[in-house]
Amino acid sequence: MKRSNDIEERARMLMDFFGSSEYRPMRFKDIAAILQVPKDSRDELRDVLDFLVAKGKIITDEKGRYRLPGDRLKTGIFSGTQKGYGFVIIEGESEDVFIPENAVKGAMHGDKVVIAVNDEKNGKRKEGAVLQILERGMKEVVGTFYRSRNFGFVIPDNQKLGYDIFIPKEFTKGAITGHKVVAAITSYGNGSQNPEGKITEIIGHINDPGVDIMSVVKAYDLPVEFPAEVMKSLESIPEEVRPEDIRDRIDIRDILTITIDGEDAKDLDDAVSLTKEGDIYHLGVHIADVTHYVREGSALDKEALKRGTSVYLVDRVIPMLPHKLSNGICSLNPGVDRLALSCFMDIDSKGNVIGHKIAETVIRSDKRMTYTDVAKIVEDHDEELSKKYEELVPMLMLMLELSEILKARRHKRGAINFDFPESKIIVDKNGKPLEIRAYERNKATKIIEEFMLIANETVAEDYFWQEIPFLYRTHEKPGDEKIKALAIFINNFGYSIKVGQENIHPKELQKLLVKIEDTPEESLISRLTLRSMKQAKYTVENTGHFGLSAKYYTHFTSPIRRYPDLQIHRIIKENLKGKLNEERMGHYGKILHEVADQSSRTERRADEAEREVEKMKKVEYMEGHIGETFKGVISGITSWGIYVELPNTVEGMVRVSAMGDDYYIYDEEHYQMIGEHTRKTYKLGQTVTVEVIAADKMLRTIDFMFVEDEE
Repeated sequence: MKRSNDIEERARMLMDFFGSSEYRPMRFKDIAAILQVPKDSRDELRDVLDFLVAKGKIITDEKGRYRLPGDRLKTGIFSGTQKGYGFVIIEGESEDVFIPENAVKGAMHGDKVVIAVNDEKNGKRKEGAVLQILERGMKEVVGTFYRSRNFGFVIPDNQKLGYDIFIPKEFTKGAITGHKVVAAITSYGNGSQNPEGKITEIIGHINDPGVDIMSVVKAYDLPVEFPAEVMKSLESIPEEVRPEDIRDRIDIRDILTITIDGEDAKDLDDAVSLTKEGDIYHLGVHIADVTHYVREGSALDKEALKRGTSVYLVDRVIPMLPHKLSNGICSLNPGVDRLALSCFMDIDSKGNVIGHKIAETVIRSDKRMTYTDVAKIVEDHDEELSKKYEELVPMLMLMLELSEILKARRHKRGAINFDFPESKIIVDKNGKPLEIRAYERNKATKIIEEFMLIANETVAEDYFWQEIPFLYRTHEKPGDEKIKALAIFINNFGYSIKVGQENIHPKELQKLLVKIEDTPEESLISRLTLRSMKQAKYTVENTGHFGLSAKYYTHFTSPIRRYPDLQIHRIIKENLKGKLNEERMGHYGKILHEVADQSSRTERRADEAEREVEKMKKVEYMEGHIGETFKGVISGITSWGIYVELPNTVEGMVRVSAMGDDYYIYDEEHYQMIGEHTRKTYKLGQTVTVEVIAADKMLRTIDFMFVEDEE
């Protein structure tokens, strides 16, 4: 083998060897012999082989031989479980691969692994075995510390890790039993031996206020404090809009403009205006011009990209931008001048945008309205509020009219509406949950939703046809296997969906959701339909949005709390000013792939953290209601238990092992549980009464028991 100072060049030469006709899986000594590598150069060969293994170009099999990955060899991310087995998620493939406990080979949740996939499916899904761990996903673990005389251990909060972390006595950092801690992993063990670590931070005691949410913040590595450099840069940002800032902008301060948000909102990043001439609606969607203050490459910009999005955790917000911007100069507060990027649309009576203009503007919002008040005016015709806001009522009624036209247009083309009730969790000053209720969307929330959707579509289509480097919000068609599985499942309930040769059209799923409306199985089928679909993401290529049945879609409307919106504002403004020359086009072409990937990653991280906190607070709330009974609806049935959802969105499980009145058998074909002797049946959508018998905040589980209704 030729000598070279460049390990990548040597690696390329070695890959040529592996791809040649004389290649076969072989041990190190055989490779060295065939390539006639002298003994004093074999360390160099080992380095090159290690480099190729780290890159996933070659692997070592169970016999220690080097080999190329074949069709049965896949690289993916290991997702662990509490019970020891796991799944490997392979990018671009709709089905995960099941890894039995005896084939995990020491892999932990989040690890990048190479697996061998069995030729045949074992049961319902593909099965495989871990051959190699390419990269460790977990470097730190957040959990609860327990001390014994000579050592300690950490039980991870993340149930998918499956192992406790052993902590030698000298690395406990003074932690006591019950402390929430961050532990750095120093050794990953070997599958039979637990990982080892050392305590790097004590968050606080498990019973201290706020420690539970802060543990989630640490577990997801959410940045809380802004760096000193970022805070220093805020000194140059004004408190109010300066005269020189509004030069060359369209002045729309005399146009009747309002914001409509939730009562608690402090970062008002969108305002709307609407008039009508004949059959044409003139809709203005005005978005805070954040990029005027967050310049590309600045400390503020780098930190915003790192965070990617604001994170909402029940009792706190971890913002993407400091409050001076998000709640101050960038927030479209009423009665003050603010800079905006506006999308003016002319819309006909069928909801078609027949003309539009995007422009830099200066606005002055006339009123800060809430969803609650607007809904009372447009839905309930509340006399007191209608009188209080009488100058706004005609525009609000016009907004309702246009939003219903836009919704009908989206429905006609096949947009899918998942209308799950969100949870509203009310907590006290210590973070203790006082009330949980379903947060139903009303006509006011739908007005804003429709206006933001049409603005996003209009901007995306405009920039697609200009062939300018851009970020899109895309949603791929569901995979064939998941749609086939859904079709089989819904067939049990007497429903069907048509699947064409080129996948499924969103209209088919929309029709299904309409058919199941107000049926007992609505909740379950809706959730399974949602799970059969892929996750929306940010991309540089415009491949359309399946769920919205939209050919063009982007995120333009929330630059205070989402980085992709801020990024496209920057591109739009450069284009409007004629500064988007070849050099700048090339610049955006280079950076946008990483911006898209980073934004998708941080969005997923925020979603997972928000769900985790919500789940935790629901368990904590139900801890205070043990022994109480509630009416609920059966939302899911498995061989190990029956899930029941309460009207306040809390879901718990009745374990089959705890159903003492009979021996129950799971009828998988009909998704029901049947008593062997009594023939008592529990079905999806059935209304039941349950008693809360246990709630475990650490495991995030709520246990119910069925209670017979008194006659």
